[in-house]
Amino acid sequence: MVPLLLVLLLALILFGAGFALKALWWIAVIVLVVWLLGFMVRTTGAGGRRGRWYRW
Repeated sequence: MVPLLLVLLLALILFGAGFALKALWWIAVIVLVVWLLGFMVRTTGAGGRRGRWYRW
């Protein structure tokens, strides 16, 4: 009974880790797209120079 529970627990942990990693990959791709779009849609500041689109 104990080995069966250990195998089920291991399967549950691996499934959860795989789902979390896949979700993190999608979040990373979305952040990358937003970051790249930020460079393309920057506004022009005084003197015709392109300003930063972030505040820090």
